[in-house]
Amino acid sequence: MTIYDPDAERYEDIDDSSPNEVVNCYAYSRKTGQQIGAVALDDVSKALSNNNQFIWLGLYDPSFQTISEVQNAFDLHELAIEDAFGDHQRAKVENYNNDTIFLVVRTAKLEDNLIRYGTTAIFMGKNYIITIRTGPSNSYAPVREHCHRRPEKLRMGPIFILHAILDFIVDNYIPITDRLGSYLREQERNIFTYEFSKSTLKNLYELKSQLVHMRAVILPVQDICNFFINHKKNDLLSSFPYAAKPYFRDVNDHLLRALDAVNGINEMLSVAMDTYMAMVNMGQNEVVRKLAAWAGILAVPTAVAGIYGMNFDFMPELHWQYAYFVILLLIALLCSYLYYKFKKAHWL
Repeated sequence: MTIYDPDAERYEDIDDSSPNEVVNCYAYSRKTGQQIGAVALDDVSKALSNNNQFIWLGLYDPSFQTISEVQNAFDLHELAIEDAFGDHQRAKVENYNNDTIFLVVRTAKLEDNLIRYGTTAIFMGKNYIITIRTGPSNSYAPVREHCHRRPEKLRMGPIFILHAILDFIVDNYIPITDRLGSYLREQERNIFTYEFSKSTLKNLYELKSQLVHMRAVILPVQDICNFFINHKKNDLLSSFPYAAKPYFRDVNDHLLRALDAVNGINEMLSVAMDTYMAMVNMGQNEVVRKLAAWAGILAVPTAVAGIYGMNFDFMPELHWQYAYFVILLLIALLCSYLYYKFKKAHWL
């Protein structure tokens, strides 16, 4: 499966000749897996009556009018339509009367080290599969190319397309985790410093927040994979082939890799934040030790000067000729001794 390059410019493959937001609507032969031809929304009902073919309809940010046409053409459940366009919809899978399977999967795109999320809703029936992309999302043109090169797999029907889309979405999580890991390594240069920087701590916190959100987006997809891997006969369409199970196990393996990467970066980030704060505290403690050491050294001349500033009448050494020089020498020796001791203790 082709993985989306996050450095490449985003491109869309919407058919400009279509009056709606239809990316593609094609019929495929169940016997050969080959593409038969394009199907208009008005002709969908006729095409669905032919059990020797199935339809793949792709939509991108469709309008209410387009969705109404699709709902009527494929007889989709109104609650599923509502969930397909729900804001911040959690990834899930549901079946309706053993005739339609409905999935919602969150897509992710990385822009300037900021993850933006979209939604892909998928309706799968016996003779059709519908994908509806909303929000930030990569084009599914590589998925179609991947499927067209494998007509023998398309003979399994819409379930193979569903696997290819899930695999594409999950595989596109991995470049994001790789980029976030590289960004964390860039920030590590600012971690091992004694100087506190709000920007460094802010960057680490924002990265931590994104990882927590990304984990919450990825984790429910595992339930979707398990649904297809461990399903019961009455949970899915009767046409679901047993041969499709290994493909969803493969998607689950890729998903676990992405989850491991998120958890690993999240753990490294927690250690990095703790290390950064510890380094800042060490730097502050070192400054405090230096100030305390110099305060101890300066306390000697301060104490001596304080004693001889008490203005007592009877202080015999005040009348000694060399008393001033002796006191200065004594102060210098005491200060030098304290400096040596603090230096040896690594306080200076």
